[in-house]
Amino acid sequence: MNKKIKQALTATLFLLFCGSLYSQKNNTMIRISEIKIDSNYLGEYKAILQEESRASVKSEPGVICIYPMYEKEDPTEVRILEIYESREAYEQHLKTPHFQKYKTSTLKMVTSLKLVDMEAIDPETMYAIFRKQQE
Repeated sequence: MNKKIKQALTATLFLLFCGSLYSQKNNTMIRISEIKIDSNYLGEYKAILQEESRASVKSEPGVICIYPMYEKEDPTEVRILEIYESREAYEQHLKTPHFQKYKTSTLKMVTSLKLVDMEAIDPETMYAIFRKQQE
């Protein structure tokens, strides 16, 4: 299969997925995790988090986004944008081996954790964001 056909097929499947997400937007769960990391463990923590977030997005159909970031002025202040297809998808995510490994191996590294559930002001824009990524 040539590259252009493959890209078109991928884009079509992705748009169908986004359309499904859009139609289920009332079930979508959005959260921002605010995490403070002990500076002695920062490198180790970031490596573990990167492994977990990649595994979640790659292997869990209900995980739309797990996007970890840190503050430029204070890298020990980590934020994770999490978007799940539904509350049930989030509950399933918590049971996965890769999340359990992340949670248990970083307990001593985290000095504070705040989970902030969010509501989208303009859910239709989420569809446009994902569509734009495919262009």
